[in-house]
Amino acid sequence: MQMNLPITDLVVFFIYMIGILFFGVSFYFKKGRTTDDYMVGGGRLPSWAIGMSIFATFVSSISFLALPGKAYLSNWNSFVFSLSIPIAALIAVKFFVPLYRKVQSKSAYYYLESRFGPWARTYASICYLLTQLARMGTIMYLLALPTNALLGWDIGTIIIVTGVFVIIYAAMGGIEAVIWTDAIQGIVLIGGAIACLLFIMFSMPQGPMQIVEVGQSFNKFSLGSFGLNFKESTFWGILIYGLFINLQNFGIDQNYVQRYMCAKTEKEAIKSTWMGSLLYVPVSLLFFLIGTALFAYYKVQPELLPQELQGLEAADRIFPYFIVEALPIGMTGLLIASIFAAGMSTISTSINSSATVILTDHFKKYHKDKISSKMEFRILTGAAILMGLLSIAVALAMTNVKSALDAWWALSSVFSGGVLGLFLLSFLSKRVQRFEAGIAVIVGIIVIAWMSLTPVFLTEGEWQEFSNPLHVNLTIVLGTCVIFLTGFLLSLIIKKNKTSQI
Repeated sequence: MQMNLPITDLVVFFIYMIGILFFGVSFYFKKGRTTDDYMVGGGRLPSWAIGMSIFATFVSSISFLALPGKAYLSNWNSFVFSLSIPIAALIAVKFFVPLYRKVQSKSAYYYLESRFGPWARTYASICYLLTQLARMGTIMYLLALPTNALLGWDIGTIIIVTGVFVIIYAAMGGIEAVIWTDAIQGIVLIGGAIACLLFIMFSMPQGPMQIVEVGQSFNKFSLGSFGLNFKESTFWGILIYGLFINLQNFGIDQNYVQRYMCAKTEKEAIKSTWMGSLLYVPVSLLFFLIGTALFAYYKVQPELLPQELQGLEAADRIFPYFIVEALPIGMTGLLIASIFAAGMSTISTSINSSATVILTDHFKKYHKDKISSKMEFRILTGAAILMGLLSIAVALAMTNVKSALDAWWALSSVFSGGVLGLFLLSFLSKRVQRFEAGIAVIVGIIVIAWMSLTPVFLTEGEWQEFSNPLHVNLTIVLGTCVIFLTGFLLSLIIKKNKTSQI
């Protein structure tokens, strides 16, 4: 096996990886450690660390690699997603954070059970677990791309090795290990991205402004069409999609709700939510700048890009190639470490939160006898390992997609299952009862299935006219609205009928 990097870069990369592994595992040996420490850090973690962890959860390698790839492939339309985050964060700190701090449950789905019964909690938690599998699989795949360029290893092998690596420290360390490593990796990630952008800017033949000139000539800075066309990815379509996805993140995602509970007070939880949310907006802009800068860099110097990467279908591979081939010695190792920092932060977060959901929403719920603390630890560790292994399988299935970002967005829309609609129904309308909510979810699932499956199976013939004409990103939007409106209207009808019978 022939390595493409100087020994200095390999040393930087492997020292970082080994350091993170030992740091994360060290929490396993902490004396007097309880399951409360494993799931919510004993509710005593500082707000800045939690905020960095929320930021790292937002970022992942989906941002570090797919966002530059998306900007290289098209324009800044996907950046509109980031613009929706402050709006969703405002709603979160006003309503969602106080709600969960009041409920004082480690599960994001306990509240749904208190409103609509056990089925609602089970349904939402299963949708969450499926979403996390899609998320972790996408991230593992994206992490494999630069490593493939770095070491020449087979992508499948890289996915398996990376998955096992993250499983070890996430399963053993718990939420404390996740949050503290997230804080470290968030700092490394930002530093690496800034260094990379500066290097590209000052490597342009005619200076940094040449990036702007090339970008403008190819309409690379466009935020998308402002027309009301819901069949394509427009400004308004992405803004609406982003608002719904981020409301779901803040309102019903175990990753975020668990962090609300890690803070010492409600005020600290709100502070960390604002910090993580607002930090992501300029950092995501940084990633789009990198993508556009790479387009300009290779547009004016096409001889630097090999033939197999000339096509736009290779957009996700451009940034990893640049890191390996163009950056100076030492800097390449830092950037590879930054990419792994982004990916491992999100994977470890998802593994920990998924394990918590499996314990609190499934095992303890259906196991009537009291479970010892030792047994809870075993279940948490076993669940973490299981979710990690399943995510490796998803990552291996991701190797044939054209755009990892598009694939992730589509899967997250489908697997979300309209859970946000159910949550909003429980939160905004006290008159809706479990029967109306159940019917609403069934109707919502039918709509989501129609939107998701018909473009795949009804592609020709007389049935094609029944295929979903809307953009795939609107699946979560329509699914959420259908569930909310169906449940609300049913409650009005049932109440009216009861009143008329009296």
